[in-house]
Amino acid sequence: MRALLLPIKDLRQAKQRLAPLLTPEERFQLAQAMLADTIRAVRGVRRAGKIFVVTNYIPAMQAAEANGWELLREEQQISESVSVDAASRQCAECGVTSLLRLPLDVPLVRANDIEELLEIDCAAPALVIVPSRDGTGPNAILRTPPALFPSHFGSGSFAKHCREAERAGAQIVVRHNVRLEMDVDDEADLRALACQDLRGTETGVWLERNGLMKRLMAPVISDNALKLAANI
Repeated sequence: MRALLLPIKDLRQAKQRLAPLLTPEERFQLAQAMLADTIRAVRGVRRAGKIFVVTNYIPAMQAAEANGWELLREEQQISESVSVDAASRQCAECGVTSLLRLPLDVPLVRANDIEELLEIDCAAPALVIVPSRDGTGPNAILRTPPALFPSHFGSGSFAKHCREAERAGAQIVVRHNVRLEMDVDDEADLRALACQDLRGTETGVWLERNGLMKRLMAPVISDNALKLAANI
C-alpha cells in the first residue's frame, strides 16, 4: 500500500526565517494559508491508500478528523526529522510499503502533482525525491519501504537524503516539479512565490489582502545602491 504523510508542526512557531519581513501574526497567518492550500490539494488525491497526519497541533488534528485521515498523535514535537521517522515506522507497521512525505509550505501544489509521484513504480529499496527551488532541500520524499533510512531536514538535506539512499543500496529517482519545488522558507522564496500564478490559492488571497503582494513585487534595493543614491 502506498500512503501519504503530512507532518504538521505548531503553526504559531512556523517560518521563523521570515521574521525580518513579517510579524509573528503575519507568519502565523501565512502558514495557515499555505496549510489550507496543501489540504485542498491532498483532498483531491485518489491514489494514496491512506493519508496520515503526524502532529500535536489541535487545528491539524481537527483537520485530519474532518477529512477522515489517519491521525498519529504526538506527545511533543522535537523536530520534523524525529516526527517523520517515528511516523514512518508506525506506517510500516500498518502495512504501508511506500510512504510519501509532503511539506506544507508548497502552496502551488495540486493533487495531480502528488499523484504523479505516487504512480512512480520502483522496487524496494528506492527513493523518489523532489528538490527545493534552490536544490538544497527535499520538498517531497517517497521512500520504499517507509523507514528505509533516517530523515535529515534542514540545510543541505537534499544531498544528505541521497547519501543515505546510496548507503541503503536504494535506487534514486530525482523528479523536478516547479509547483512542488516552490517552497517558502525566507524572503527570497516569498518574493519568488509572488511572481507565480497564485490564482485560486488561499496564500495568494492572503498576500493580496494584507498588501504584501505589492511589497514583494517591488524591486529590492541593495545597501550599495542606497549609499550611491545618498552620495548623488
